[in-house]
Amino acid sequence: MARGKRQLTALLPERHEEPDLFLCDILDATPKGDRASMEHPLFSLSVKKDMMPFVYPGEGEPILKVTPAEGEGRANIFDRDILIYILSQLMAARKDGRPISRRVRVCAHDLLRATNRHTSGQSYATLKRALTRLQFTRIETNIHDQGFGQWRQISFITDASIIKEDASGRMLDVEIELGAWLVRAIESNNMLTLSRRYFRLRKPLERRLYELARKHCGSQKQWRCGLDRLQEKCGSTSSPKEFKRLIKAIIETDERDDHMPDYRFAIEAGILIVNPKPEFTDVYAAPEQAALPFDRALSGDAYAEARTVAPGWDVYGLEQRWREWLARDGRQAPHSPDAAFVGFCRSFYERNGRPH
Repeated sequence: MARGKRQLTALLPERHEEPDLFLCDILDATPKGDRASMEHPLFSLSVKKDMMPFVYPGEGEPILKVTPAEGEGRANIFDRDILIYILSQLMAARKDGRPISRRVRVCAHDLLRATNRHTSGQSYATLKRALTRLQFTRIETNIHDQGFGQWRQISFITDASIIKEDASGRMLDVEIELGAWLVRAIESNNMLTLSRRYFRLRKPLERRLYELARKHCGSQKQWRCGLDRLQEKCGSTSSPKEFKRLIKAIIETDERDDHMPDYRFAIEAGILIVNPKPEFTDVYAAPEQAALPFDRALSGDAYAEARTVAPGWDVYGLEQRWREWLARDGRQAPHSPDAAFVGFCRSFYERNGRPH
């Protein structure tokens, strides 16, 4: 029988099933991601060198501008694995009562294994380029740690040094200085737990979709987002038609192979609907993510009226803002959810007007 082309599986293979003895508890640190990076499209979805500056419009006005690193392009979503690994180690140390700082020394081999990467010579070269992108990708934003503040410039990491190299030039230890905003995210518990299967997702859009589901759906019964708004939140530069096709392809693959961690996705009438999978538990969410105080569904009439009082806005995006506002301020569940939501949308429109 002729040998055909090897069929790729939905998930990357588990490359390191048995940890090396010298890894100790490195692989046991629960993967963590900061909420700001999960909320906003800070990372490129391109697997090729992305030299295009990126502007994220947000809701009402631009709130994010990302400038690529000269020669290497924007930090991409696979580069984010490095930050997830380091943040996970720092969170584990903080939980154990150990002091943490911005400067962290990591073993490159441990990092590659923990993030399910190859440990060949090429992998170390790829890691070095990723560090360059993380250091020199420039982010200008008015996103503040606890809301919105003045316009400022931040970086993922501010310094990276190779402490040791073996005879072949392969890095052994790396010392990294994190951006201060990432350390503040740890200190304020502004973090979320990620599934270990995240590192096995092949496609950048799959990873971004999962991040948004973890951030916005969490352990709620459902999260809904219009595809136009979803494309903005993903940071996708595809055409709307192509973006919808890509999302549908992910959904179809998950229906067949059950490869997406924790959440199930569907599209209805141009709306992405996200629900936790039956096997999902609060192990990933607790204790850093508190359950929202109100999770009842709204009526179709409420969405229709919201579109009337806040023309031009994505009402599902406004719904998420409303639910997060209820949770943040510790408010009680409203007696009339539909009326409360419409009132929120009306006030929001009075303050912000039409989206730019």
